[in-house]
Amino acid sequence: MGFSMSSFFMNLGVAAPNETSVNSITLFVLLLTACIVIGHLLEKSRWMTESITALAIGLCTGIVILLNTKGKSSHVLVFSEDLFFIYLLPPIIFNAGFQVKKKQFFRNFMTITLFGAVGTLISFTIISLGSMQLFKKLDIGFLEIGDYLAIGAIFSATDSVCTLQVLNQEETPFLYSVVFGEGVLNDATSVVLFNAIQRFDLSHITSTNVMQFIGNFLSLFFTSTVLGVAVGLLSAYIIKKLYFGRHSTDREVALMMLMAYLSYMMAELFYLSGILTVFFCGIVMSHYTWHNVTESSRITTKHSFATLSFVLEIFIFLYVGMDALDMEKWEFASKSPKTSVGVSSILLALVLIGRAAFVFPLCFISNLTKKSQGNKIRFKQQVTIWWAGLMRGAVSVALAYNQFASSGHTQLPGNAIMITSTITVVLFTTVVGGLLTKPIVRFLLPQQKHSSGIISPDLSSSKSLNLPLLGINGQEPEGNLSTNVTRPSSLRMLWTTPSRTVHCYWRKFDDAFMRPVFGGRGFVPFIPGSPTETEGIIH
Repeated sequence: MGFSMSSFFMNLGVAAPNETSVNSITLFVLLLTACIVIGHLLEKSRWMTESITALAIGLCTGIVILLNTKGKSSHVLVFSEDLFFIYLLPPIIFNAGFQVKKKQFFRNFMTITLFGAVGTLISFTIISLGSMQLFKKLDIGFLEIGDYLAIGAIFSATDSVCTLQVLNQEETPFLYSVVFGEGVLNDATSVVLFNAIQRFDLSHITSTNVMQFIGNFLSLFFTSTVLGVAVGLLSAYIIKKLYFGRHSTDREVALMMLMAYLSYMMAELFYLSGILTVFFCGIVMSHYTWHNVTESSRITTKHSFATLSFVLEIFIFLYVGMDALDMEKWEFASKSPKTSVGVSSILLALVLIGRAAFVFPLCFISNLTKKSQGNKIRFKQQVTIWWAGLMRGAVSVALAYNQFASSGHTQLPGNAIMITSTITVVLFTTVVGGLLTKPIVRFLLPQQKHSSGIISPDLSSSKSLNLPLLGINGQEPEGNLSTNVTRPSSLRMLWTTPSRTVHCYWRKFDDAFMRPVFGGRGFVPFIPGSPTETEGIIH
């Protein structure tokens, strides 16, 4: 039987539903394989990243489909924000928390919180107010105040996935940790803001309503974090008490995966932030649950979570590249090209200004709290942080579809312009930002290219400099690091070295109360006949 790519792409638009699904899945599997192979070949490139590679392949595939379907469609799947937020995003965020270098993350926690939460609110305010003032001069259709606030939330969401692909954890450990942590908190903050705006009554805005909105926002953040920690501790307690590995490691792995996904779905069920919940669930499960399972389960879960996250990241960028050529949206935008270009330019300018408005002032505030000159964030590092966080990605696209489209289709010209402008900003910042970030880092911070003894802010011991945020196995050598550290023992030391003091007290509390109940390294009972732990496997 003969087969041609032309007939294959034509069948995508005319085949029966079941056949179309098979064709679509086959095409995506083929493209995912191509992305992995080409990404591997370009791994040493100073310019290309896997996200840019996936976008480029998606664009090329979209062009081929567009030509073969005579301009009807450029993709084989209709974008669904439910698909993105319910199935694609949770494994990515969970793996980020599961693999996080906890010591580095919490050592820089104040800086990360400033950028990820406070910074996002500043950027949200600037983008919302700026678009509200500037869009009125353009004929883009009727937009309500809720739409402008949604635009602020949409374009405040950075793309941490693409950013981390262009930063090297060995060369820039501090920048890597700050941008990574900021990206996770930023995405959570943006989604929480977006959801809160949709539920908030914007017809009557008073000072009382504003304070209520802020209170609900903070409560949502706190409750989401607590839920993630609670589910993580529950999984650790169940696995420690029942010790499934005596009979089946498959049950251990399945339980960890299901409990992780349960944390996200429970957050969505109670209208909380699933991103924040599943992220902290991943941190807790890596600290307790992961040490309670057998050695084979540890290896399996570590690679399973990482592989699933990796494939889904590529899938998202691949689809964004294909969807960028969807003709339904561009037909509306093409009727007023000057307006479309103007909206995209304004949004891009607001993204640049909004990020600069919080990165440099917050770095200044952070530096005021540090007495040592070597611990302060230098100006070149500030510029790098500002540039590395400019990229916008799948979260922005998903939120834009949620606000301005219905079931993946655009209904109004104004909505079409907003979606095409979002795609334009995402493509521009991802491609241009991704291509230039590595050269900019090498130009601004050349001393970090081949140096392992880098002096980074918030890192006061030389040993900690060799601990990137994400280790090979996602865990930190807690015992080895703490042996040569002088532990603060007074309230006076709490003011001079707060991160070390808090960590010292937390370790004492953890060893005395938490680990005996929930397990963890050194607190797992040995059961004869079960696989034993090799000390050097994962630390």
